[in-house]
Order: sequence, then structure tokens, then C-alpha cells
Amino acid sequence: MTEPRNLKKLIAEMTLEEKAELCGGADFWHTKGVERLGIPAIRVADGPHGLRVQKQADDHLGIYMSEPSTCFPTAAGTASSWNVELLREMGAALGEECQAAEVGILLGPGVNIKRSPLCGRNFEYYSEDPYLSSRLAAAFIEVVQSQGVGTSLKHFAVNNQEHRRMTVNAVLDERTLREIYLASFEGAVKQAKPWTVMCSYNKVNGEYASENKYLLTDILKEEWGHEGFVVSDWGATNERVKGLAAGLELEMPFDAGSARIMESVQKGELSEEVLDQSLERLLAVVFKAYDSKKADAMYDRDAHHQLARKVAHESMVLLKNEDHILPLPKKGKIAVVGELAVSPRFQGGGSSHVNPNKIDDILSELAKAAGEAEIIFSQGYKLAEDAVDPPMSLEAVEAAQKADSVLIFAGLPERYESEGYDRTHLSIPANQLSLIQEIAAVQPNVVVVLSNGSPVELPWLDQAKGVLECYLGGQALGSAAADLIFGDVNPSGKLAESFPKKLEHNPSHPYFPGEGDSVEYREGLFVGYRYYDSKAIEPLFPFGHGLSYTSFEYSNLTVDRYDMLDTDTLTVRLMVCNTGSRAGKEVVQLYVRDVQSQVIRPVQELKGFAKVELQPGEQKMVSFTLGKRAFAYYNTELRDWHVETGEFQIIAARSSRDAGKSLTVHVTSTTTIKKTFTRNSTIGDILADPVARAIVEPLLKQNAGVQEDDSDAAHVSMAMMMDAPVRVVVAFSQGAVSEEMVEALLNRINEQNQSS
Repeated sequence: MTEPRNLKKLIAEMTLEEKAELCGGADFWHTKGVERLGIPAIRVADGPHGLRVQKQADDHLGIYMSEPSTCFPTAAGTASSWNVELLREMGAALGEECQAAEVGILLGPGVNIKRSPLCGRNFEYYSEDPYLSSRLAAAFIEVVQSQGVGTSLKHFAVNNQEHRRMTVNAVLDERTLREIYLASFEGAVKQAKPWTVMCSYNKVNGEYASENKYLLTDILKEEWGHEGFVVSDWGATNERVKGLAAGLELEMPFDAGSARIMESVQKGELSEEVLDQSLERLLAVVFKAYDSKKADAMYDRDAHHQLARKVAHESMVLLKNEDHILPLPKKGKIAVVGELAVSPRFQGGGSSHVNPNKIDDILSELAKAAGEAEIIFSQGYKLAEDAVDPPMSLEAVEAAQKADSVLIFAGLPERYESEGYDRTHLSIPANQLSLIQEIAAVQPNVVVVLSNGSPVELPWLDQAKGVLECYLGGQALGSAAADLIFGDVNPSGKLAESFPKKLEHNPSHPYFPGEGDSVEYREGLFVGYRYYDSKAIEPLFPFGHGLSYTSFEYSNLTVDRYDMLDTDTLTVRLMVCNTGSRAGKEVVQLYVRDVQSQVIRPVQELKGFAKVELQPGEQKMVSFTLGKRAFAYYNTELRDWHVETGEFQIIAARSSRDAGKSLTVHVTSTTTIKKTFTRNSTIGDILADPVARAIVEPLLKQNAGVQEDDSDAAHVSMAMMMDAPVRVVVAFSQGAVSEEMVEALLNRINEQNQSS
């Protein structure tokens, strides 16, 4: 076992130049070392869904081919598995591959919220929901790091578009920041303790993330307790010295700011103590990665390919299955249409692009799984073009007419979505749209198999009996899709994002991607299902939706208490039964609704989930534990999470729009918000406060004309009074109440409130 190093002593032996230079990279993929002091350099590599180790050391954009590695489904798909254990298996495999490639830190996962379906990098992020994102990220991080390889949770923070991503200023209120955009990071940081966190390019409320002390130090380090270091996204530093002072320890890819760091220390503008503290954080991780290297590490490529296939199984979502068209029978004639069946889109573009160890050929895999069925292929459209090719379309339509059923492989070409730019619409190419509609006009048994990294509009949905969403399914896309299409595996994926019927329904649509270098998050908390559910807008497919070849029934929803303090935990149990004829997996989603709140809140929010595997006729009890955060909102005055005393509905659901069972519990807050009332406070607000109500209500009844009766006039009078400031009592009392009396009354209320 390696003896612990005295990092303070080591840092004290460095020259100022060495200290400054260690705060930047040696090249695109290595940190710097100091040979004379035994400080090693470590290698970092991209890899949220697969390891990307470049053959050329100075290649960042993927111009040169990377070393082969396992390409797993991207995060948009793996999140749809809702399977924490599966993410752990994937993390373990990537940790093994990092060890084999001598990679010390894997740059991922990405947990930025899917604010808009247009974001070009959405394929690389988990969800529109921060609870789901943080749970999956934490599982992934824990297991990668258990292999002796660090992770870099990214991109911190509020990086939700590619348009002007290096200069845009994301403007949002504190509650939205805390409840949506930071919450996806918070859970992962607190639970899994990632060795590094990567800051984003953009500004947050006017300050670059790379030099935002509120984010990097006040929240990440001090409030959440992150002990590792912060690394810049590649080229994300603006003013290096300001960044270092704010909590940015490592600038990548080069030490472009080392000279400025030295100069600032020499001039007394930057304390050398701050520099030393940054180096202590940095070196602790560097040595941890170096000491965790496994000599002669190897991995089983075939085993990892089979794992990629398993992950792809659960990442795919059966969106529609009219007349139980799927699984297809293994007999008859099946037409397979679409260039995506022979030129598969299995991963996203940009820095996460992986060179796969192998790629399953879709047509070959369909033929293997099809049994006695005859497979006939027709290209149908050109993937490199949007325009319809009439002879090609005609050939596909004729093949479809002669078949018993048709599989149309459709989706987004790589040029439609990638890191670096956003989409401008939700449509698939015109030639694919036209082909689907032409085939559906002559063939009733149509199944569309989609490959895309984010939602698309489906104007042909009523014309297709089946729709299988494969997302970007990794190198085993072909075999995994065949397994599901022919029923060798039962689909179990559920959407981790909402599919809107049209782009205009998305809550961010009027404000995305902003004006010039500013984007305002005016929709606030209402992202994804939080908006659609609260506004009663029916999405094309709701958050959490996904079908199975079997059926499930929920029963016996119970809690261990119906009345609790916010410091208590609530245990929720539910019986789930497989009522169908096939083995399958069900994702039970637990939502919490504040029945009546004095603050603006979504109608419901995801606070728990569990994936359970059941044989036909089998039933199992699933259990959830809810703590304070399940009921809380972020109170900006308290600068903390707060639960309002009241009723909360607990909803066990199949999706955000398909509630199975529900019940109600009462939660009592242990935190008293000490309010201060003034003469301009409304009578309604005063009466809502128990202390104030007891003092002021008798006065109102006596002097303000408020009568205790059920007449319409009394109701109107009371309603008008509720929104009136307390000072109107002076005018309405006809001299019975003076300004001095109101002031004395308010002083009495405030004193009693502060002392209670």
C-alpha cells in the first residue's frame, strides 16, 4: 500500500513557476508533472458512453481516429433504462477500459438538463429531470471510481445549448438554478464524490462559469463538500487568475495562464496560499489516479460487447404497439426499408465520438433473429440527402406491398445533431417522412424503428402500428434491436424526456436560444413534464412512457406514517404484479405533489423510481424512502430547502401522465419562517400567519365591517379585504382605528413572531 504523501511539504519545495505551470495541461490529454519532485502526469480522456483515446496527442476534435473501445448507448438511451444497476455495470466496464488504456480520469458523465429538445448535445445528457439524472450519474461515478479511475462530472453549470456556448450568458432566478439546473449535479457530488468537476463555457448570471466563485467555491466546495478539483472545459477559461481565485484548479488543454498566475502572485494580486490550496486539491487526485494504476490491465472485448447489447436492450423504448404488432412473428415476408438499416446511427457527433471495437450489422442481426421469416431489404432514401429519390421510393413501396409487414428504419442523420450546434426543428428528413407515408398508404403493418439523439415530431404516428425508439444505441444497436423486434427480449425502457407534439409546445421555445449573447430562462421551474403536466398540455409521449410485451398491475400502496415531520423519513411500499404472459421489467415512478402551496410549484415532481423484474404471474413489493428534499422547495430568503406544512400526495405512476395509485400524507415543517409585517402587508397574508391571525382577527371583526355570515355580500367583502393592505383598516374604520393603533398592532405581531 502506498504511503500517504505530505502534499503541503511537496508544494513547499516547488518553485513559483512549477506551481503555476501545474495549474494547466501539458497537452490536450495530459496534466503536467514535475519530474524532480516525483509528481507524475496523468492522462484524461473523453468518454461518457465509451473511451476516446486519441492516437495523436494534440487532437481534440477527433480529426484523427481514436483507439478502438466499446461504444455503449449514449446517455439519452441509458437514462431511458431507469436502471441504476445497469449504469453500474457499464461504469465498471469503462473503468476497466480506462485502466487498460492508462487513462486516469474519464471525462463524464454529463448531467446538464434537457431544457430544449433542440440542444445539439442532448444525446450526451440524461434527462429533463434532475432527480433521475443525479441518481444515474451517481451510480456510474461510484463504480468507475471503484476501478481506480476518476470521473469528471460535467458541464457545471447551466450549459443547455450549443448556440454561442462559449460566450452566452444564461440568466435565471435562484430557485430555478437550485431546483433544476444545480440539482442534477448536487446529488451526484454528495453521493458519489467525483474526483473532478468540469466547468462549462458559458456565463451564469453574468459571470463565466470558469471564474464564478459562487458556483465553484461557495456551492460546490463549501456547501456540497466537493473535495476534488475543478477542471475547465477545453478552452473555457476567460481570465485565468480570476478563475483560480474562484476555485478553478486546472486549465485544459494547456497552461496558457501560468505566466499570468506567476505575475499576479509576484505583484501581490493573488495570494500564494490560494495557489497552494489549489495545488493540494489537484495533486491529491493526480496521485490517487497514479497510485491506482493496474499493471498490464486488460479487458474482455467480447464480454463488453455483450454488455453493450444488454444496455441497449433496456435503453430502447417501445413508444407504440397497436394491435400487438410487435414482436413480429418469425415467419412470412418482412420488408426492411431505410438506409439507416445498413448505415446505422449508433452514437453522437463531437468530442464523445468513439471508435467502436465492432459494429453489429442490422440486416444480418435481423436475419439471425427472424427464424423462418424472409427478410427483403430496400434502401428507400439517401441518408446524405433530404430530397426524395422517386425510383428509390417506388422500389421500397413495391417491396412493402409484397410483404406481410414492414420495418422502416428512420431517424436523424449525424449532420442534424452534434456537439457544436443546435437543431432548428424537430423534423426528420423530408425523404424519410414521405417514404413512411407512402408505405403506410399501401401496407397496414408498419413498424418504424427510430435512431436519434433527441425527440422528433411524428406526423405519421397514426399511420404506423408500431414505433420503437432506439436512440443512439451503441455498437450493439443491430443485435439489440433485432432481439426486441422479434421478442427474444422484452422492451423495458421508459422515456427520460418528454416528446412534444410540436416544437412550439416546449416551454423554452419562445426564449431559446436567446438574443445575442444572452439567453433568459423565463420558463423557470417548468421544464419538460413539469410544464406539460402543470399546463395540462398533452405531449406526443410523456416523460416516463414506455410499453412492454406484458402487462403490470399496481396494488397495496402504503406508507409507514400518514403524519410526519419534515425531519422524518417516509417509507412507501407498493405491490407490482406481472399480469401478462411474458417475463418483463417495470419501472415504477414515484411522484410527489404539494396539494396547496403558497409558492409556485410544478403540479408534481419525480422523487423516486425502481425497476423490478417479474415472471408471468409473479408479484413483488417495491419500497421507496422519501426524506425532506422530496417535499421541499428552495426558499431564497432562507437560502435553504424548506417544506411548507400541509398535505402532500404520493403518486405511484407508469409515467407522468399515467398514475397507478396515490395517497395523501401530512408533513409538518420544523422550520419557522419569521415574517415581518408592515402597514403594506395584505390582510390575507396576515391572516395566513397563525400568530398574526390570533391578534388581528378580533380587530377586523370589530372595526372593519367584516361580518360572520354566509351571505354573498359577506363573501365579496372578505374577498376584497384579503388583498388589501392592512393600512386600509384606518380608512374603513371611520376613525375607530388610527395609524398609531395599526403601528402598535404590527409591532406586537412582529415581536411575538420573532420570539416564538
